[in-house]
Amino acid sequence: MKILQIACLTGALWLTGCATNGTTSAADTEDASTSTSTSTSASAATAISDPATPAPYNTDIPQGELRPITATYTASSQVASLLPPADLWDRIRRGFAMPDLEQDLVQDREQWYVTRPDYIQRMTERSSKYLFHIVEELERRNMPTELALLPYIESAFNPQAVSSAKAAGMWQFMPATGNYFDLKQNAFRDDRRDVLASTRAALDYLQKLHRMFGDWHLALAAYNWGEGSVSRAIARNQKAGLGIRYTDLNMPAETRLYVPKLQAVKNIVSDPRSFRAELPLIENHPYFDTVDINRDIDVTLAAKLADVQVSDFKALNPSLHKPVIFAAGTPHILLPWDNAKVFERNMQAHKENQYASWTVWTLPTTMSVAEAAQRVGMGESDLRSINNIPPHMLIKSGSALIVPRSTTTRQDVTEHVADNGQMALTPEIITRRTTVRAGKRDSVASMAKRYRLSATSVASWNDTKTSAAFKTGQQVVLYLPMQVKTGSAGVRVRQAKTASKKSAPQKTARASQRSSHPSSRGGASKKVAKR
Repeated sequence: MKILQIACLTGALWLTGCATNGTTSAADTEDASTSTSTSTSASAATAISDPATPAPYNTDIPQGELRPITATYTASSQVASLLPPADLWDRIRRGFAMPDLEQDLVQDREQWYVTRPDYIQRMTERSSKYLFHIVEELERRNMPTELALLPYIESAFNPQAVSSAKAAGMWQFMPATGNYFDLKQNAFRDDRRDVLASTRAALDYLQKLHRMFGDWHLALAAYNWGEGSVSRAIARNQKAGLGIRYTDLNMPAETRLYVPKLQAVKNIVSDPRSFRAELPLIENHPYFDTVDINRDIDVTLAAKLADVQVSDFKALNPSLHKPVIFAAGTPHILLPWDNAKVFERNMQAHKENQYASWTVWTLPTTMSVAEAAQRVGMGESDLRSINNIPPHMLIKSGSALIVPRSTTTRQDVTEHVADNGQMALTPEIITRRTTVRAGKRDSVASMAKRYRLSATSVASWNDTKTSAAFKTGQQVVLYLPMQVKTGSAGVRVRQAKTASKKSAPQKTARASQRSSHPSSRGGASKKVAKR
């Protein structure tokens, strides 16, 4: 019994010693490790210099007078919230990290948006399909979430938007910049409109610009105006001894308004009530899921198997501008979250061997649309429509056309064709029946040479032999080419200058009926820009 009392007394004394010497528990040690490195170093130095001196107790309680935290500081990323974001807007607000721009232009843009509530409602509802993914990517890269609002400025979150300068998609990539960031642009798809690919490219570009300029406002100006333009503007200001901030640079009006527009949208999102604005609820969870495909498949069939409207399918897969998806070039599609599983189940249950009713045919030679349509068993107007071929154009050799797929064809389109297929067009040479008076010693051969025609054609048109000579003053029938010009106003036709100046006095031509003679087609190559 006496031994037991001694043991208890010894234990009590030991516990008392622990308390007075400041010994901490494992939890306390873990908390202390999260304090500043300065405090940790100081404590370590004390312990080494004087082992008998107890280490000071680490505490997170601030020293001195307590001051209230402002609402702005509470919303910053430096203050961790105990609650998860209520919605995606709340999540975006928590990630704001850019310095605010305060100038009259910001207030001007705020008023512009506030006086257009329908416009705000329309573009924010449109963004609900894509915003979660953008925020996820920004957070993964540790980038300011203000950048999730940038497509509101660029395109009002319209993936099909095309500017007058040919910039396309939500993030408005120019063709050359898109190519630089590996956004495929071919006859079957335009990745500048692709939700995942364009977001990846845009954030890559913005990160690159931020590394170049070290300032988000300058990076945004470069995104709009070009990095070379911003660099030159900075160099001019440095040479003149002026400031080199965004607000100091001399820039075009569009770029001058660019960051104020983003700041205005940021301010409205930060506090919609103060602007009497109403933001539609966007839940803080993914809207779409990525589904892999390993077979070419029609867009209509994919939408049907996913149980979604074709319009909704295209809204999530806006890079596709043909009625078929080639798995080699587009190995996955986006579907609403719940419909992704529906698609996978229905795809497995689909009994038909053929998922695609369209394929690609590469033209072996330059030919007319009528001839190409005849070869693939399509109507000429249908072939023009599905491949966006304007009138009065020939299809050049090597062009990739969308054509019906034979029921016996089981092979899908190859990756090379799916990624690189292009369509090249050249103006169709329209001819006009013309009569020309023959001069002295004119023959079939001399007339053919003068007008750059084949002797066989000239002989055929005049019902004679290729070796025949014409009488002086004889009316010679020729089919002379017309020059086709394409432009925004349509197609214009004028007489081509095929004869030399030397033969001009002899061309007392009399125009007759207009026709397209198959033996006289040809012409120089000219690509037609697709709109």
